[in-house]
Amino acid sequence: MLHNNQQYWASINQQIEAHLRKVVTIRDPVSVFEPMHHLVFAAPRDTAPALCVAACELVSGGCSGGREQAVAAAAALHVMHAASFSREHLPLSDRPSLIPRPRPMIHHVFGPNIELLTVDGMIPFGLELVAKLDDPAHDISDRILRVIVEITRAIGSQGVVNGQYSELLYNQWNNNGSSHVESIQTKEGGLHACGAACGAILGGGSEEEIEKLRNYGLYVEMIQGMLRLSTMMSSSSSKERSSMRVEVLRNLALKELEGFDESKVEVMSGLIEANLSHV
Repeated sequence: MLHNNQQYWASINQQIEAHLRKVVTIRDPVSVFEPMHHLVFAAPRDTAPALCVAACELVSGGCSGGREQAVAAAAALHVMHAASFSREHLPLSDRPSLIPRPRPMIHHVFGPNIELLTVDGMIPFGLELVAKLDDPAHDISDRILRVIVEITRAIGSQGVVNGQYSELLYNQWNNNGSSHVESIQTKEGGLHACGAACGAILGGGSEEEIEKLRNYGLYVEMIQGMLRLSTMMSSSSSKERSSMRVEVLRNLALKELEGFDESKVEVMSGLIEANLSHV
């Protein structure tokens, strides 16, 4: 079953990648789209976009139309994630983090001025990808508008940007690395919660289903954050406490999936099990 789950998530990621290749091309003006193309595909992949597609299928029963819309929204989420990642790793802001987590080695192809301007343009570009889904013939304008609102909240001052600010404050106030789950939750958990909620919205889910999947997405990212922290902990007692918190979060996440189609729930819960299998 784990193999089938891996195949399912791999197929979603392949679809998202194919859609990104289709919509993020190097075209005129090349000075704009060449650096954008580079930053979009250079950013590490995240599980939030795939969660958007899976959530859509969970509530829609696998409707192909809804999946196509969710793939486009997932591509937009990756563009947003790439913009956030690129901004956080601009050449002028590269610095040792006081929070004990590995910082990736970034090869900067373009100068900081180009990267900064490009990142600013990636946000509206990502929203445009979602807006283009609006089709009067299918009467989904309300869903598209709601997805745009969800994404702007997740990436803006109430989400990723607020999380980056919170992490900066944490760096200033506490450099002993005791815990930074809250900043992880705010910065990245919002994107996973957003992805799951957007998928449920596009799949025609009820308000209850949307909120349950939003919560599930939040718990998934919190688990990922705790697992990242656990790998950096030296004491056995700290690792044990981290393991206990992960188990609590896992149970909370799985509880949010109660009431959905059990065959699809098993695949959805595989996202958590895959994270735990790598520990």
